[in-house]
Parts: sequence; structure tokens; C-alpha cells
Amino acid sequence: MSRSLTSRLLARDLFRPVSQTPRVAPSIPQWSRAFSQSHAARQDKPASQQATATPKSNPMEMLARSVMSNAADPTNRNDAESLANNLGMGEDQGDEPYHFHVYSHKHNTHITVSKPNRDAIISLSCGNLGFKKSARKHYDSAYQLGAYVIDKLHQQGIVKKIHKLEVILRGFGAGREAVTKVLLGNEGKMLRGKITRVADATRLKFGGTRSKKPRRLG
Repeated sequence: MSRSLTSRLLARDLFRPVSQTPRVAPSIPQWSRAFSQSHAARQDKPASQQATATPKSNPMEMLARSVMSNAADPTNRNDAESLANNLGMGEDQGDEPYHFHVYSHKHNTHITVSKPNRDAIISLSCGNLGFKKSARKHYDSAYQLGAYVIDKLHQQGIVKKIHKLEVILRGFGAGREAVTKVLLGNEGKMLRGKITRVADATRLKFGGTRSKKPRRLG
């Protein structure tokens, strides 16, 4: 056998595995196969079966769709009002009372009457009645302030509009008891029956900075 023939046979054996390498099919993940099968199964199903196979709409999805539709079309007020009524957010639901705030500290007494939406109607202190300096902290000045505020409510006709009243007390000054006596007395007889709640909004300190050194006399 000649040398050229031997080299040809060896070269053919060497290049055969490279040239005849079998192609491996790409592996398909299981989730993609399941998705493709389910998609194909849905395509094979008739339209009537597909309609019955779809799940019912979730109430939260319906709410989200209605909110999105109202946001896309702001002029559509009827759907927005019906949505608010279905959610219990109509105008009749907001039965908030009027507020009678009494802030009494050791130097003065402040009274603020506000609407249900927290807009102030009257806001006065003992200094507005002519009491100066240390005269503002006494029981008598706070009593006159409470009577004056209630008289102003009568003059402006606000007492007739008030159906519910919430009294909010803050602080432990002398005016706290004085304004309470006004409401329990003859001056507050028109408001006394409308009081539905008495709350204490005194702020309690915890932590924070160090308190001031107490004053020592003698």
C-alpha cells in the first residue's frame, strides 16, 4: 500500500467524527411545554367551552375596573356617584359632630368651636375679652370667656345648626373646670343636650429632653 493511500485513509478516519457529529435537539423546559400544551388545548376547544372555563370576576377586580374607568373619563359622574353609594361613602354617611375645644393652661384659656370638617367658627382666649397679663389665668376670666363664646354662637344662629357636639378638653388649668361649669349651667342649656362625647386631649410627655429645674421659693 502506497504512502499516499495510507494518509488518505487515516485522514478520513480522523475527520469522520467531526463531520458526522449528530445534532442534539434543544431541550424545552417543562413550564414552556405545559404552557404550549394548555394554549393548544384552549385553541382546540370550542368557543362555548372557553366561555364556561373562564373564572368569574372578582369584586376587587370590578372595583378596580370601575375606578380606572372613572379616572379615564372624569365627565362620567353617575358611575362615580353609584360607586360611592355602593361603598357606603355617600354624603349621608359623614355624620361628624361639631367640636368645642377647650385648651386651659396655667397662664390662659383658649376656646375654639369648629365645624365637622374642622374649620374654625370662633376662636377666642381670655386676652380677647380685655384681661391682661396675670388676670388671664384665673377661674373668673375663663368662666366669662365660656359664657361669651356660647352667647356668640346664639347670636350667629349656629346653635340651631348643631345637632351633635363633641367637647374636647386639653390641659389642667383653672379654665378647665370653669368652662365645664358654663356648659353645665344656665348658659349652656341649649348645648348640653347635644353633647355626645367628652374627650381629653391633654398631651403626655414621655422621653424627650430633660425637664426644666423646678422653681424653689424660700
